[in-house]
Amino acid sequence: MNEPTTHRRAAGHETTAVQVHTPAPITPAPEQAVPVQPGHIPAVASIVMPDGRVITGYALTPMQPEPVVPKPPVSRAAVNVALGGVGFLAVCGGLLLLTTFIAALTALITQLVILAAVIFGGWIAVQVLSASGDRGGTTVNIRKAVIKRNRFYQ
Repeated sequence: MNEPTTHRRAAGHETTAVQVHTPAPITPAPEQAVPVQPGHIPAVASIVMPDGRVITGYALTPMQPEPVVPKPPVSRAAVNVALGGVGFLAVCGGLLLLTTFIAALTALITQLVILAAVIFGGWIAVQVLSASGDRGGTTVNIRKAVIKRNRFYQ
């Protein structure tokens, strides 16, 4: 298959010889067949056709279908979805309790602050009102004073 081939080019060019190589496929080495004896000898059946011919061959045994595995009453996917829903509800319930707890704690702190303000305010009021009583100190009476031209007159 290695024949020289000539190609012509456009006018004014010379002719060149080119060898074309065609690859030959590599054939694999034939494997040696090892005869295997069947575990049991199948039965040979002969059938007489209506025109008188006799056809001999092995009888085909019908294939047995695989036994049907009973399905569980509830699919595994349905069980997983149900368990996921139960878990989600538990988390939501826990979050609801957490928010309720935080709201109650906030209300308690607010009431304690208000109580402290009332008690402290009452203590201050008692201090101020009891200070006006007689404690045995010096009493100073201030008379009406007149200020004229930046001078103090009594």
